[in-house]
Parts: sequence; C-alpha cells; structure tokens
Amino acid sequence: MKAALAQQTCTACFGDASPVSEAEMPALKAQIPDWEVVRTDGPPRLQRQYKFSNFKQALAFTQRVGEAAEVENHHPALLTEWGKVTVTWWTHAIGGLHQNDFIMAAKTDEISEAKSQPSQTRIY
Repeated sequence: MKAALAQQTCTACFGDASPVSEAEMPALKAQIPDWEVVRTDGPPRLQRQYKFSNFKQALAFTQRVGEAAEVENHHPALLTEWGKVTVTWWTHAIGGLHQNDFIMAAKTDEISEAKSQPSQTRIY
C-alpha cells in the first residue's frame, strides 16, 4: 500500500482545500505506519525521525528529501543533526494535513529505504 501512495503526485493545494478528515486518517496513516501524527503547538503534522551512522549520511538524506520536495512543490520542515534527521510534513495553506502530506511521507520512506550513497561531488 505504501508504494501506491508513494507513486502518487501532489496536487496544488490552496487555502480552500479540504484537510484530511478524522475518518480518512486511519487508512492513510496505515500506509505510513512509522510516522506519528503530532498535535502540539498548532495544526496536526506528520513527523518521523530517521537514524544514520554519521552527519554526512544525514545530510545526504536531507538533500534527497529536499530534491523530492522541489519536484512535488511541497516542502517539509527538516531538522538535520549528527546521526538523525527529523522530517515534518503538514500543509501550511490549510493549517493541517492534506493527502499531499501522506504522499510525501511515503516518498520520504522510499528515499530512506533506497539507502543510496551520498553524492561524490564535493561542494566545499
């Protein structure tokens, strides 16, 4: 199921778009079981922490998530630290969760599962 969600593309979302309803939430959440719905300090958000062996791997993952976000024109909050990255998805325009957030969470999981190596190109 997660693969099906990850294969979808995000739709343009404006302030009049409907957030995911409480009734829809369980079916979508079941497709991204490692994600938490966080409901503190504002609208509900999807959040997951990914672990890495070092900062370079965490930074490379952050870059790949950023590239996917640019392709879909839907952007997360990313906190990159030594050995971990916290990814948070929500839709600012509607102040809550949209199907786009679940799509991007599934895409983020696929990026993590790919375990591709960081680019060998030096940027420093």
